[in-house]
Amino acid sequence: MVRCPKCATEVDVDEDEVEEGEILACPECETEMEVVQIHPVKVNAISEDDDEDEEDEKSDDDDDDDLEDDDEEDEEEDEEKE
Repeated sequence: MVRCPKCATEVDVDEDEVEEGEILACPECETEMEVVQIHPVKVNAISEDDDEDEEDEKSDDDDDDDLEDDDEEDEEEDEEKE
């Protein structure tokens, strides 16, 4: 028996019937959980936010590149004024 990391609902899981890496779904909130340990069974929530966070990080990195370009242009303008 494990508890859903999101809603704490008890999820009936038999140690002998699951494998590490297996994906389970909470019957209450439908959160997907990955089995990370078998004896005793432990799960981690698989969050859709994780995928979104990775995409946000990529777009943030792109924004940083734009900022660096702007800084370089500002420095060039300052040098020209001197």
